[in-house]
Amino acid sequence: MLTKSGKNLDELIKKAIDDHVIKNSEYEEIIELAHADGVIDAHERVLLQELNDLIADRTVKRIAG
Repeated sequence: MLTKSGKNLDELIKKAIDDHVIKNSEYEEIIELAHADGVIDAHERVLLQELNDLIADRTVKRIAG
């Protein structure tokens, strides 16, 4: 089941992937959203891992801002 926070997280991460860029403030927003309900569910974990993998291999570039 996809939670509301999971859906919002999904949208923010997909935007970063589509843009190939994520600002530090957007990354922090994603992390805060993931922790907002006190539980990181399996879907959220997968999304966060995908984003971090894309940042690590530089498919998505993390920039100041």
